[in-house]
Amino acid sequence: MTGGPEPISDAAREALERELADLRTERETVAATLRGGERVGDRADEADELQRGTELDRLDTRIAEINGRLREAAVAGPPRTDKVGVGSTVTIRFADATETTVQIGEVAEALDRTLVTADSPLGRALLGRRAGDTISYETPEGRSTAVVLSLGDVDNRS
Repeated sequence: MTGGPEPISDAAREALERELADLRTERETVAATLRGGERVGDRADEADELQRGTELDRLDTRIAEINGRLREAAVAGPPRTDKVGVGSTVTIRFADATETTVQIGEVAEALDRTLVTADSPLGRALLGRRAGDTISYETPEGRSTAVVLSLGDVDNRS
């Protein structure tokens, strides 16, 4: 990662925008349950109120993070297609001849098997590479290699 504004893929932007919408809905629901300065009943009510306040803080923090990341991505512009960077879509062929298309991101979504984080062994090996480059990286089974076939959308493969 460059330390400056990093681009983001369209798929990652859409995922962040969906998460943001969900967080805002959840925040509205939690905020509506807070009593807002009213005297609460017993200690259990007080603890519940504090827990909802903590949840509201967590939601606000994540909303701010996503808003910041989306603003940064807007400044950075579209992902590069000349060499692999954060936000790039990359098609690679592994040593066993299987091919896959992945996106280089900052944070992996738990259920997104096409996202490779920039700080993972494969992600680090891909950063800065170009179509045609052979990369080498560590896996739990040992050293592995792959070839960068193309950058950009799958439709733009050369």
